[in-house]
Amino acid sequence: MRSTGKLAAEFLGTLTMVFAGTGAIVIDQAHGGVIGHVGVALTFGLVVMAMIQTFGDISGAHLNPAVTLAFAVAGRFSWSRVAGYLIAQLAGAFSASGLLKLLFPASATLGATLPAGSVGQSFVLEVVLTAVLMLTILSVSTGAREKGITAAIAIGGVVGLEAMFAGPVSGASMNPARSLAPAVLSGNFQHLWLYPSATVLGALLAVPLCWLVRGRFAQ
Repeated sequence: MRSTGKLAAEFLGTLTMVFAGTGAIVIDQAHGGVIGHVGVALTFGLVVMAMIQTFGDISGAHLNPAVTLAFAVAGRFSWSRVAGYLIAQLAGAFSASGLLKLLFPASATLGATLPAGSVGQSFVLEVVLTAVLMLTILSVSTGAREKGITAAIAIGGVVGLEAMFAGPVSGASMNPARSLAPAVLSGNFQHLWLYPSATVLGALLAVPLCWLVRGRFAQ
Protein backbone atom coordinates (compact mmCIF):
# COMPACT_ATOMS: atom_id res chain seq x y z
CA MET A 1 0.00 0.00 0.00
CA ARG A 2 1.43 3.37 -1.00
CA SER A 3 2.40 5.73 1.80
CA THR A 4 0.18 8.47 0.34
CA GLY A 5 -2.82 6.17 0.57
CA LYS A 6 -2.15 5.42 4.23
CA LEU A 7 -1.74 9.09 5.07
CA ALA A 8 -4.88 9.99 3.15
CA ALA A 9 -6.77 7.32 5.10
CA GLU A 10 -5.54 8.73 8.42
CA PHE A 11 -6.48 12.24 7.33
CA LEU A 12 -9.97 11.30 6.15
CA GLY A 13 -10.65 8.96 9.05
CA THR A 14 -9.64 11.52 11.67
CA LEU A 15 -11.52 14.28 9.88
CA THR A 16 -14.70 12.20 9.84
CA MET A 17 -14.34 11.17 13.47
CA VAL A 18 -13.79 14.71 14.76
CA PHE A 19 -16.42 16.20 12.46
CA ALA A 20 -19.09 13.72 13.58
CA GLY A 21 -18.14 13.53 17.25
CA THR A 22 -17.54 17.19 18.02
CA GLY A 23 -20.23 18.10 15.51
CA ALA A 24 -22.73 16.20 17.65
CA ILE A 25 -21.71 18.36 20.61
CA VAL A 26 -21.98 21.59 18.63
CA ILE A 27 -25.39 20.69 17.20
CA ASP A 28 -26.63 19.54 20.61
CA GLN A 29 -25.65 22.89 22.14
CA ALA A 30 -27.11 24.87 19.24
CA HIS A 31 -30.47 23.12 19.27
CA GLY A 32 -31.39 22.78 22.92
CA GLY A 33 -29.99 19.36 23.73
CA VAL A 34 -31.76 17.40 20.99
CA ILE A 35 -28.95 14.86 20.80
CA GLY A 36 -28.15 14.60 24.50
CA HIS A 37 -25.13 13.21 26.31
CA VAL A 38 -25.96 9.61 25.42
CA GLY A 39 -26.35 10.56 21.77
CA VAL A 40 -22.95 12.27 21.74
CA ALA A 41 -21.28 9.23 23.32
CA LEU A 42 -22.93 6.91 20.81
CA THR A 43 -21.87 9.17 17.95
CA PHE A 44 -18.21 8.94 18.97
CA GLY A 45 -18.38 5.17 19.40
CA LEU A 46 -20.20 4.59 16.12
CA VAL A 47 -17.98 6.85 14.02
CA VAL A 48 -14.83 5.19 15.39
CA MET A 49 -16.34 1.80 14.58
CA ALA A 50 -17.20 2.91 11.06
CA MET A 51 -13.78 4.42 10.37
CA ILE A 52 -11.98 1.27 11.53
CA GLN A 53 -14.10 -0.76 9.13
CA THR A 54 -13.49 1.77 6.36
CA PHE A 55 -9.76 2.42 6.71
CA GLY A 56 -8.41 -0.34 8.94
CA ASP A 57 -7.08 -2.40 6.04
CA ILE A 58 -5.35 0.65 4.54
CA SER A 59 -3.64 2.58 7.35
CA GLY A 60 -4.62 0.59 10.42
CA ALA A 61 -7.11 3.35 11.32
CA HIS A 62 -5.13 4.81 14.22
CA LEU A 63 -6.98 8.16 13.97
CA ASN A 64 -5.17 9.24 17.13
CA PRO A 65 -1.60 10.50 17.71
CA ALA A 66 -1.46 8.79 21.10
CA VAL A 67 -2.32 5.44 19.49
CA THR A 68 0.35 5.85 16.82
CA LEU A 69 2.99 6.72 19.43
CA ALA A 70 2.02 3.77 21.61
CA PHE A 71 2.18 1.37 18.66
CA ALA A 72 5.70 2.66 17.90
CA VAL A 73 6.83 2.26 21.52
CA ALA A 74 5.41 -1.26 21.54
CA GLY A 75 7.53 -2.09 18.48
CA ARG A 76 4.54 -2.61 16.23
CA PHE A 77 4.95 0.50 14.09
CA SER A 78 8.00 1.98 12.42
CA TRP A 79 9.25 5.22 13.98
CA SER A 80 10.06 6.48 10.48
CA ARG A 81 6.31 6.61 9.73
CA VAL A 82 5.21 8.25 12.98
CA ALA A 83 5.65 11.89 11.90
CA GLY A 84 3.61 11.41 8.72
CA TYR A 85 0.76 9.77 10.63
CA LEU A 86 0.73 12.50 13.30
CA ILE A 87 0.67 15.26 10.69
CA ALA A 88 -2.17 13.56 8.78
CA GLN A 89 -4.21 13.05 11.96
CA LEU A 90 -3.76 16.62 13.15
CA ALA A 91 -4.54 17.97 9.68
CA GLY A 92 -7.73 15.91 9.60
CA ALA A 93 -8.81 17.10 13.05
CA PHE A 94 -8.12 20.77 12.29
CA SER A 95 -9.93 20.47 8.96
CA ALA A 96 -12.97 19.04 10.75
CA SER A 97 -13.00 21.81 13.34
CA GLY A 98 -12.48 24.41 10.63
CA LEU A 99 -15.49 23.11 8.74
CA LEU A 100 -17.59 23.14 11.92
CA LYS A 101 -16.49 26.71 12.62
CA LEU A 102 -17.62 27.68 9.12
CA LEU A 103 -20.98 25.97 9.58
CA PHE A 104 -21.58 27.04 13.20
CA PRO A 105 -19.68 30.32 13.75
CA ALA A 106 -21.60 31.04 16.96
CA SER A 107 -20.25 27.96 18.73
CA ALA A 108 -18.09 29.00 21.67
CA THR A 109 -16.13 25.75 21.99
CA LEU A 110 -16.58 23.75 18.74
CA GLY A 111 -16.94 20.69 20.95
CA ALA A 112 -13.63 21.16 22.78
CA THR A 113 -12.93 19.06 25.87
CA LEU A 114 -12.98 21.18 29.04
CA PRO A 115 -12.76 19.96 32.66
CA ALA A 116 -16.05 20.16 34.54
CA GLY A 117 -14.33 19.62 37.89
CA SER A 118 -10.72 20.07 38.93
CA VAL A 119 -7.88 19.89 36.44
CA GLY A 120 -6.28 17.07 38.43
CA GLN A 121 -9.49 15.04 38.33
CA SER A 122 -9.74 15.36 34.55
CA PHE A 123 -6.03 14.60 34.09
CA VAL A 124 -6.24 11.33 36.01
CA LEU A 125 -9.47 10.38 34.26
CA GLU A 126 -7.94 10.95 30.82
CA VAL A 127 -4.86 8.89 31.70
CA VAL A 128 -7.02 5.98 32.85
CA LEU A 129 -9.50 6.24 29.97
CA THR A 130 -6.77 6.31 27.33
CA ALA A 131 -4.86 3.47 28.99
CA VAL A 132 -7.96 1.27 28.91
CA LEU A 133 -8.65 2.22 25.30
CA MET A 134 -5.06 1.53 24.21
CA LEU A 135 -4.95 -1.76 26.08
CA THR A 136 -8.06 -2.79 24.17
CA ILE A 137 -6.51 -1.67 20.87
CA LEU A 138 -3.28 -3.58 21.53
CA SER A 139 -5.29 -6.67 22.42
CA VAL A 140 -7.56 -6.77 19.35
CA SER A 141 -5.26 -5.37 16.66
CA THR A 142 -2.84 -7.24 14.42
CA GLY A 143 0.52 -5.51 14.54
CA ALA A 144 -0.36 -1.83 14.18
CA ARG A 145 -3.61 -2.50 12.33
CA GLU A 146 -7.03 -1.96 13.82
CA LYS A 147 -8.83 -4.10 11.29
CA GLY A 148 -11.98 -6.19 11.05
CA ILE A 149 -15.38 -6.24 12.65
CA THR A 150 -14.11 -7.56 16.00
CA ALA A 151 -11.62 -4.71 16.39
CA ALA A 152 -14.18 -2.17 15.19
CA ILE A 153 -16.83 -3.28 17.69
CA ALA A 154 -14.41 -3.61 20.61
CA ILE A 155 -12.66 -0.28 20.08
CA GLY A 156 -15.79 1.65 19.13
CA GLY A 157 -17.55 0.11 22.11
CA VAL A 158 -14.85 1.24 24.54
CA VAL A 159 -14.87 4.77 23.09
CA GLY A 160 -18.65 4.98 23.45
CA LEU A 161 -18.63 3.47 26.94
CA GLU A 162 -15.93 5.79 28.25
CA ALA A 163 -17.55 8.83 26.66
CA MET A 164 -20.83 7.79 28.26
CA PHE A 165 -19.64 7.76 31.86
CA ALA A 166 -16.67 10.15 31.86
CA GLY A 167 -17.74 12.70 29.27
CA PRO A 168 -19.58 14.95 31.75
CA VAL A 169 -16.42 15.29 33.87
CA SER A 170 -13.39 15.44 31.55
CA GLY A 171 -14.93 15.34 28.08
CA ALA A 172 -13.52 11.83 27.56
CA SER A 173 -11.01 12.91 24.94
CA MET A 174 -8.62 9.92 24.72
CA ASN A 175 -7.15 11.63 21.66
CA PRO A 176 -4.81 14.66 21.44
CA ALA A 177 -5.97 15.63 17.95
CA ARG A 178 -9.65 15.51 18.95
CA SER A 179 -8.97 17.98 21.80
CA LEU A 180 -6.38 20.27 20.22
CA ALA A 181 -8.26 21.17 17.03
CA PRO A 182 -11.53 22.52 18.50
CA ALA A 183 -9.70 24.19 21.42
CA VAL A 184 -7.29 26.09 19.17
CA LEU A 185 -9.87 27.12 16.57
CA SER A 186 -12.37 28.25 19.23
CA GLY A 187 -9.71 30.07 21.27
CA ASN A 188 -10.05 27.91 24.39
CA PHE A 189 -6.38 27.75 25.37
CA GLN A 190 -6.72 27.51 29.16
CA HIS A 191 -6.40 23.71 29.34
CA LEU A 192 -4.57 23.10 26.08
CA TRP A 193 -1.74 21.18 27.77
CA LEU A 194 -3.97 18.82 29.75
CA TYR A 195 -5.44 16.56 27.10
CA PRO A 196 -2.37 15.89 24.91
CA SER A 197 -0.19 15.12 27.92
CA ALA A 198 -2.75 12.95 29.72
CA THR A 199 -3.83 10.98 26.67
CA VAL A 200 -0.27 10.28 25.47
CA LEU A 201 0.73 9.23 28.99
CA GLY A 202 -2.27 6.92 29.21
CA ALA A 203 -1.58 5.31 25.84
CA LEU A 204 2.08 4.72 26.71
CA LEU A 205 1.09 3.25 30.07
CA ALA A 206 -0.99 0.64 28.24
CA VAL A 207 2.11 -0.79 26.52
CA PRO A 208 3.76 -2.32 29.63
CA LEU A 209 0.32 -3.37 30.88
CA CYS A 210 -0.21 -5.29 27.64
CA TRP A 211 3.23 -6.88 27.94
CA LEU A 212 2.43 -7.86 31.54
CA VAL A 213 -0.79 -9.59 30.55
CA ARG A 214 0.03 -10.95 27.11
CA GLY A 215 3.80 -11.18 26.97
CA ARG A 216 6.52 -8.89 25.67
CA PHE A 217 6.16 -9.86 22.03
CA ALA A 218 2.38 -10.35 21.82
CA GLN A 219 1.03 -9.10 18.50
